[in-house]
Amino acid sequence: MFLEIAELKSALYAYQLNEIVEITEGDNTNEDIVLMAINAAIEEMKSYLSPNNQSQWNDGRTRYDVVTIFGATGEGRNALILELCKNIAVWYVVRLSNVDIILEKVKDRYDRAIDWLEKVSGTGKSAGAPAINPGLPTLEYNPDLDESLPFRFGSRDKFSHE
Repeated sequence: MFLEIAELKSALYAYQLNEIVEITEGDNTNEDIVLMAINAAIEEMKSYLSPNNQSQWNDGRTRYDVVTIFGATGEGRNALILELCKNIAVWYVVRLSNVDIILEKVKDRYDRAIDWLEKVSGTGKSAGAPAINPGLPTLEYNPDLDESLPFRFGSRDKFSHE
């Protein structure tokens, strides 16, 4: 798995995580909530880094290989992507309960992670601005497989009343 529960300790104290899980589930051994938060964080990050079927993705922008990025483990993971994923996962956990945590700080970290993802993908507030290049694995672009045209030009047939 790209991100393990034990690795969240750099973004959230273990006693806080245990307290949240205990309050919401009544059993501090139940890790399902934390695993769901981690999976949701990974899916949210993938949604920003994955190309979609909109015509704007045919403009030559970088297409990231999310399978390789989030399939990495250990030292093979991108450190920045890992930290941002932790911040997003912590946000999903913390929103359940406010146990000795300053919610504004966690929300601020979440917002910064989303802002960075928007800058990379060229969406949201960063739409139209040049996207930043984080040095992540990319997909090879094959123009033979792309049947859509990036733009179309021409005019209508001449109209005459005769």
